[in-house]
Amino acid sequence: MIRLDLNNISLASEEFSRISFKPDEFTDPRLYPPKGDPRENVLRYFLVMVAMDHRTSTPQIEFKSIIDGATYRGAYLLYRLGMLKYYSNPEFFSPRRLSEIGIDEVRNWLTVRDPRGREVTVRDVELRTLLLRDLGVKVLKLYGGEVSKILELSGNRIKGLKPGIVDLLKDFRAYQDPVEKKAFLLIKFLERRGLFTPVDYENAEVPVDNRLTRIALRLGIVVVSDELKEKLVEWKPVSYEDDVVIRIYVRRAFKILSKLSNISPLILDDLLWLIGATWCRRESPECDAVRDVVELNLRSSKCPLRNICYAYRNLEARKLKEHNYYDTWYY
Repeated sequence: MIRLDLNNISLASEEFSRISFKPDEFTDPRLYPPKGDPRENVLRYFLVMVAMDHRTSTPQIEFKSIIDGATYRGAYLLYRLGMLKYYSNPEFFSPRRLSEIGIDEVRNWLTVRDPRGREVTVRDVELRTLLLRDLGVKVLKLYGGEVSKILELSGNRIKGLKPGIVDLLKDFRAYQDPVEKKAFLLIKFLERRGLFTPVDYENAEVPVDNRLTRIALRLGIVVVSDELKEKLVEWKPVSYEDDVVIRIYVRRAFKILSKLSNISPLILDDLLWLIGATWCRRESPECDAVRDVVELNLRSSKCPLRNICYAYRNLEARKLKEHNYYDTWYY
């Protein structure tokens, strides 16, 4: 039903190895705590925000707003609102505070005006409140209210017979995705900020979300059966089992690509996100659109992957998009 195309993975790895890229250090004060802030405060912020970092919009309503003259949407808006709360009250992110948080408080925090002046709220407020309360209660009970103890107990391991950070995070409802998207997203933030230095980097993986799945399918590095392809093209819902299997294959494909291109999976994730946001849009890829992408050192460039992309050569493949498995907090 699903397979990897090793030839396409090899071709894609060659293209990725040619891309010049400056990784984000995640220090933009609009989205992340500034350098020099107390370590525990920074750890709390990232643990909490990543716990809530899954689909923010519905098919009908986009989570989007203008704040201080800048437009934010999706996850970027979520983190912008997170930092506004962090600056006004860092203790909001304390386990004690989270253990008692209510739905109305979360709703008020994550409700904004969109560019048309309409009030929009992040989707699944009730679920996000549950995840935050679960996080707060368990950090208190299991780790004495200190997020830093999770890192200490991990021994700077990602995974292993002795629990690594991914294993420990599975205590929390928000981090129980079988494909571990949020866990590896958190590792990416913490590693880039110098808060976690894994001794088993070979266990690093890309955090597989919708954007990475879409790119893998269109590149042709993950190939699905005709039956499943029809579901993807027509946006028909898939099962929980299909979701897990698809994303496992996507993770495997990018792991191989990472090794061949000599790019860390956590850096590769940044590259894929930029390409997805700039050219590989969900409804229709814009492969030949000319864009400036400072992070990729590209000026007036088309998609750098188009020459090896299966969807660029095949009009039918351009209809491929990530699978429709919407009711989840995993990604």
